[in-house]
This record gives sequence, structure tokens and C-alpha cells, in this order.
Amino acid sequence: MKNRKTPDPNVIHPIAGYEKEIYVKPTVTNPNIIVGDFTYIADVAFESHVTHFYPWSRDKLIIGKFCQIASGVAFVMNDANHQMNAVSTFPFYTLEGWEMDAPDATDMPFKGDTVIGNDVWIGQNAVILPGVHIGDGAIIGANSIVGSDVDPYTIVVGNPAKPVRKRFDAELIELLLRFKWWDKSIDEINELIPFLTCSELDKVKDEIKKRTAR
Repeated sequence: MKNRKTPDPNVIHPIAGYEKEIYVKPTVTNPNIIVGDFTYIADVAFESHVTHFYPWSRDKLIIGKFCQIASGVAFVMNDANHQMNAVSTFPFYTLEGWEMDAPDATDMPFKGDTVIGNDVWIGQNAVILPGVHIGDGAIIGANSIVGSDVDPYTIVVGNPAKPVRKRFDAELIELLLRFKWWDKSIDEINELIPFLTCSELDKVKDEIKKRTAR
């Protein structure tokens, strides 16, 4: 192990002497935020990046393992929405003095849980809108506004975010989705690092095929 230390998903600061990068999971206090092991953010307070998320919110934010979240990223949850099926979108019911009860839940836009897969890289200042599902291995470009689902191992950029290309060919994507390296043990992942970081993709395919055939 590097520096004779074993990777620990329950430490907050995984880089000695540097506080502006944290593993997210051990810092989460909101029970509706679920984050996998070793996902990190380049900041010191992850939950400040999750907006419009209240004790009465119905949705969840679910993030997989080994995700890399840059500074300035925002996860906008469903309660950012206003009533859109009436003449005014003004939220009278939230403000003192106005005679309006909260609208029925069926009158409010609700897009469900926001789900981020494993090994997803989200670039600086990207915004993830409510109910979006981002597949394993996707890359979200800096300053992108993601309002629709992103397929696994796809690069998206822009406002609104649009696919640029698949990262790999269909065969390798299928192999990776079946192999699920992020669910392996720490020892297995350490052994796999030469292949996970290898740019010779045919070698990677061969290695995954050998390991899945065992």
C-alpha cells in the first residue's frame, strides 16, 4: 500500500496536509443523500452543493462509488421548482402574510431521485438538475447544465448538456458495465490499477475477459 496505508473510505481528508478535497460519504448528515465509498469533492463541505433540499423533500440524491466532483458543482433538487400549471409561479405559500396553503404535491413538478453512477467525473461549476440519471463512467464537462439523462461512458458538455461522444466502443463499455470494478475489494482494485489506468484499450479488454472467465 502507498505510504503503508490502506485506502479508507471513512476518512474525511484522503490527502495528508490538504483539506480542500474530501471523501464525501463520511461527511453526509442528510439521510436522503446516499454516497458510495471513495467518491470525493474538491471542497470542504459537500452538502452546501446540494440546493433546495429540505426536511420535507421527497426526493433522494444517490451517488455511486469513486466519483470525482470538482469545485463549484451544484446538485439542484426538486424543491427548487415552482408551480407551473397555474397563472403565477410565485410561491405565496412560502412567504409570511400571504393567504395561500401549500399546493398539492400533484401540482408541483417532480422528476424523482437524482442518481449518479460510479466512476463519474463532474467538471467544475457543472449543474445537475432534478431527477437526472447519469450512467457509470460518464464525464460531465465544466459549466455544463445537465437536465436530461446521460448514458454510461458518455461525455456531455454545454447548456443544455449534449453528448459529444462515447468514451469507448460498445464492446468495452459492455465489458466494464458487467465487470463493475468499483465493487471489487481494495486489494483487487489495487491489482487492477495498471489496467484501469492503461490507454491500450485492447489490453484492457483482454484483461477483463480473462478475469470474468475465471
